[in-house]
Amino acid sequence: MVLVIAEQRGGKLNRATWETVAAAQQAGGPVAIAVLGAGAEAAAAELAAADVADVIVVEAAAVAEYTADGYVLALAALVAQEQPALVFLAHTYQTRDFAPALAARLGRALVTDVTAVKKTGDRLVYVRPVFQGKLNADVEATGPVPHLVTFQIGAFRADAAARGSSAAPSRTVAVTVDASAIRQKAEAPFQEARQAVDLSQAERIVSVGRGIKAQEHLKIAEELAKALGAEIAASRPICDAGWLPMDRQIGSSGQTVAPKLYVALGISGAIQHLVGMKGSRTIVAINKDPEAPIFEIADFGIVGDLFEIVPAMIAELKK
Repeated sequence: MVLVIAEQRGGKLNRATWETVAAAQQAGGPVAIAVLGAGAEAAAAELAAADVADVIVVEAAAVAEYTADGYVLALAALVAQEQPALVFLAHTYQTRDFAPALAARLGRALVTDVTAVKKTGDRLVYVRPVFQGKLNADVEATGPVPHLVTFQIGAFRADAAARGSSAAPSRTVAVTVDASAIRQKAEAPFQEARQAVDLSQAERIVSVGRGIKAQEHLKIAEELAKALGAEIAASRPICDAGWLPMDRQIGSSGQTVAPKLYVALGISGAIQHLVGMKGSRTIVAINKDPEAPIFEIADFGIVGDLFEIVPAMIAELKK
């Protein structure tokens, strides 16, 4: 069995959970999904639409609010009870916080930031980027099961997760967690600024690069984003220059995104940027350089001056 650990907050699922379900279904074998924390019942009801063996609501008062210790203790108990062969998780900030400790507590292998799964006979080989995405490595987990695997956001499409013809069965599993063993105290999620945004959840993104030339020209990108109902983002040089806050940066040292639409304005397409957005469903690139690497992965490419093309796009969208 592949056990997927869902991530939710207040009953609202992180979209990356559906991507992880898609990865689990491709790995083969029965799939179960575990949900824990306050609001787990609502999230479980949504996940019951997936074509899985069952959905497990983990009941433990000590994990109503997220803490790394609480999740490690609860999930260790769940794994001991369910005996899965694999534990799959989305490679989110929360997962990065507790998954290594969970693997250490279980004494099991952990493979992180996986972008693809390959079957070699009866074995699974995981593909993960190395050297900031310049190369891919094939990794095989060794040692006793269950192996823990985290999946890069955008590596699998959320809409690729198969839905069942009827709701999957749901059950509640009570686990015992010693509240005195939890060393952290839950606080509100950190936000750097009032306007901070989780770009990984955005359905449409307009992103700018060096081709925007000057900070005052950001207005044209913001107008396009408004017309599209999109979030604004940027490559690293723009954020390094302070033209946009760092929480708007896409790439290996920023956020990883997989929106339905990604519009790249004046972005050449360095590998450090591509690894952060290559999972986007539709990529539109506008660049004056016909040899720009961004065109190699773009679904639609426009070679030209963005200062001429973008106003025309805005005018059409407003119509």
